[in-house]
Amino acid sequence: MLPLTAPPAASLTTPDLRVTAIGLSAYALVVSLTVNGLGLRRAWPWITVSAVVLTSICFIAFQFFAVDLQLIPLLCSGCVSLLLIQVNRLWSLDRHLTRTLFNSSAGNTQSRIDSNARLMSGVKLLNTVLPLSEALVFRCDDSNAFDAVARFKGPAQSSADPRRNSIWREGIKLCQQAVATGKLVSKTIPGQNSSTIAVPLLHESETAGVLLIRLASEFSMDDAPLLEAVGSQFARNLERERFANNPARTQSLSFFSQTGSKRKLDALNVLQAVTVEQRCEANTLTRIDDGVAIAYLDGTLALVNPTLLSFAGLTSEQASQMDLFELLNTFRTDVFDEPEIAVRRVLQTGVEYEGELNFESKNQILELRISLLRERQANNANQPIGIALYLKDLTTTKEYEKLKSDMISLMSHELRTPLTSINGFAELLTADETIPAQAREFVSIIANESQRMSRMINTFLSVTQLQRKDKQEVLKIPLRLDEVVRETIASMQPIAKKKRIRLLERPAHRIPPVAADKSLITQAVKNLVNNAIKYSPERTTVTVSTALEAEAVRVCVEDRGFGIPAESRERVWDKFYRVVREGQEKDEESTGLGLSFVREVIEQHGGEVDLDSEEGRGSKFSFTLPRL
Repeated sequence: MLPLTAPPAASLTTPDLRVTAIGLSAYALVVSLTVNGLGLRRAWPWITVSAVVLTSICFIAFQFFAVDLQLIPLLCSGCVSLLLIQVNRLWSLDRHLTRTLFNSSAGNTQSRIDSNARLMSGVKLLNTVLPLSEALVFRCDDSNAFDAVARFKGPAQSSADPRRNSIWREGIKLCQQAVATGKLVSKTIPGQNSSTIAVPLLHESETAGVLLIRLASEFSMDDAPLLEAVGSQFARNLERERFANNPARTQSLSFFSQTGSKRKLDALNVLQAVTVEQRCEANTLTRIDDGVAIAYLDGTLALVNPTLLSFAGLTSEQASQMDLFELLNTFRTDVFDEPEIAVRRVLQTGVEYEGELNFESKNQILELRISLLRERQANNANQPIGIALYLKDLTTTKEYEKLKSDMISLMSHELRTPLTSINGFAELLTADETIPAQAREFVSIIANESQRMSRMINTFLSVTQLQRKDKQEVLKIPLRLDEVVRETIASMQPIAKKKRIRLLERPAHRIPPVAADKSLITQAVKNLVNNAIKYSPERTTVTVSTALEAEAVRVCVEDRGFGIPAESRERVWDKFYRVVREGQEKDEESTGLGLSFVREVIEQHGGEVDLDSEEGRGSKFSFTLPRL
């Protein structure tokens, strides 16, 4: 077999220039489409195979057909196309990264306090700890030149001090030394009991500036950690200010620009500074007395403070291996037995879950709240970002409340015995006609006041019983409020007639029932009607009406009395509050507990109270209860 030899150069055929250009363009296009479609890593095998096949075809054409297919230019066009496509892909990713980085950093440079104000605040903080004579904060530029951005002066100094300029020249040298070494540098002036200290302002090993201070005493190295910590905060402030005050001219060419790369580094430093300050904020939660845990939306625990760990009986190592549901399972009780359902409702509705966890075995009562954490976005939408757990120990509070309630009940019951005796003997003396008229008048006053005291105690006990946190649930049955109103009006007619007041009912048709305790609701309606009668002039009308409003039933008691001043309308529902009208004294017959009782009863039934009043034209007291 004869060996293969290259054909003579004279016999070689070279494709037309147009054909060569089309071939180069076609191969470059194939390479670019392959890289764009598959990515560089997955496209490598295909590009290698295409290069081998192309080389084989060119070799065969060269050896057997004496045709030079321009192998080297073809391979070069493919390499150039590959390089350009990859550069374009990297450039596009860099633009996206730059835009995201700049936008995130710009959002975090909008501080509530301006940078110079924060620097001055920090210097003033140092002045409360150290005897500062003078302090300067310098910013360092790329050439390590110093630019003063904040200055603080202590007690007035003599401007004629001949060494003042030399002292500050020495201070500048100390600043240069601090920047060069990255460490605090101090110098004590012999015989003058003063010191000059230069503190490098370091953030992520980069020097943002220098803090130069003069002390009116000798410097102690015990204060070095404080100065370094404050210096780190100053450095973060300077980084934010530098980034905010030097906007990028263009982001599209930052991939090829040294200035653009430096600005991206500044933006990253700003984000790192924000991260440090956010860690400071998060550490605050570890110092509070209530239990707090924060979880991401995937259930991973971001933070569990020591108080919550003690409530759960866990160590930090055990908690680090748990997710949100495993942590909640440690607080299961008879009431809170399905944490997954509680979390799901919070995520679905955004309404926080609240409940009390009673651990009788540990004699402990905890208040649990599960809340959805949100972050306001640029379009003012509140985007969920996490879940928070709050646990508060109510054991001591519950014990105090029960003790207070028991003490009030005991004292009130103990007061009833002597009042009953006083009232009984007063009535006997009143009936005795042998007693002089003046003495009988005094005895009548005693009887009336003792009866008023008894009514006050009864109402006070009712309000106290309603407010007790350990009270039993009221007995709720289907109740028609129009029937309650009718019965109340019938029982109150004698009192109204005695005062020459017309008591009317204005019923509505087809009022649905509500779930309520009949005795409590009846007493509430009686209190409202009694108040209306008591504070209405003679020959006026008191109207009691019922109405259906959407998903609630409203009861309204309207009078044509004196009305209630605007400043008193919010307080009439408070215990012991009595309205003072101009030119009149407080009504001594009133206990100030009737309306408070009404509000407690209605709110316990899931309803609301309301008041509409105008001085001189009367008042309209009303309440609503959810319909069945």
